[in-house]
Amino acid sequence: MQKKNNIKNELMAYLLLIVGSLLFAVGDVMFVNPYLLAPGGTYGLSNVLNTVWPWKISYYAICMDIPLLLIGTWILGPKFGVKTVVSTILIFAFTWVLETIWGYDPVIHEGIVAEAAKAHNYVQIPHSSQFFIPDYFLNTVVGGVIYGIAIGLIFKSGATSGGSDIISMIIHKYTKISLGTLVLIVDSCITLTTLIAFKQIRLPIYSIILIAIESKVIDLIVDGIKSYKTVFIVTDKIDEVRNFIINDMKRGGTTFAGTGLYQGAQRKMIYVTLDRSDLIKLKSNLRFLDPQAFVNVIESSEIMGLGFKALPEE
Repeated sequence: MQKKNNIKNELMAYLLLIVGSLLFAVGDVMFVNPYLLAPGGTYGLSNVLNTVWPWKISYYAICMDIPLLLIGTWILGPKFGVKTVVSTILIFAFTWVLETIWGYDPVIHEGIVAEAAKAHNYVQIPHSSQFFIPDYFLNTVVGGVIYGIAIGLIFKSGATSGGSDIISMIIHKYTKISLGTLVLIVDSCITLTTLIAFKQIRLPIYSIILIAIESKVIDLIVDGIKSYKTVFIVTDKIDEVRNFIINDMKRGGTTFAGTGLYQGAQRKMIYVTLDRSDLIKLKSNLRFLDPQAFVNVIESSEIMGLGFKALPEE
């Protein structure tokens, strides 16, 4: 049974990997490249190179991705699993097919959506002769959502982004600069190449907006919509609060004993993790259970274990 579940989970992971890689190629070829955007990564740089020196995006990207994977494995060790290699190959293949068949035509602005709108004389928007008015910002939003879903699915499959992130990992190994800071620096440098190449300030700005949207969507895909809060409650009415959490809210928690800094008095503290609706319920009832309670609420990015997301199998 366990073996069957493992096979099922592995098949699902590769399905997510395939769909994510396809969406990434769609986002890059149809929504990013036609508007001269470069939202970081090897494909962002490839978009700029493709416009300045016409050659397929996929060729530029694979020429960077393969050496980076080899150098990264040599310097950092075998951190990049099979799925990362498969993702690199799939994105290359899907991008090559799309740019060969579709080309680099836009979809929204001056693309097929705009052409469909022009075919009808819509008057449903005030002061406009069209129902749909295409614009560059709309394309940036759509591109960011597609990129975010794509990379989120790739992350959920167990693969990593690889690419230019490997440069950040290598620099991080030999410096004290945090990995997050290095990723931001590397992607910012790639984004700024649009300003150098095309002399338009709006391009790096749109690219940064796309990255911001993409990151939020990735969080939604990987962590889900549900938001959890970790709550610490210091109270003298420990039994009343405990009974309310267990009996009324049907939640568990942990009790700690502590000593107050000011008076040295022994106090009890409850640690509990709740979703947003349960937190509202707890706060509204705490003022009746113990008006003198001290409450600290912390945002929890990920909760795993009994009653929440399952612990990873590996």
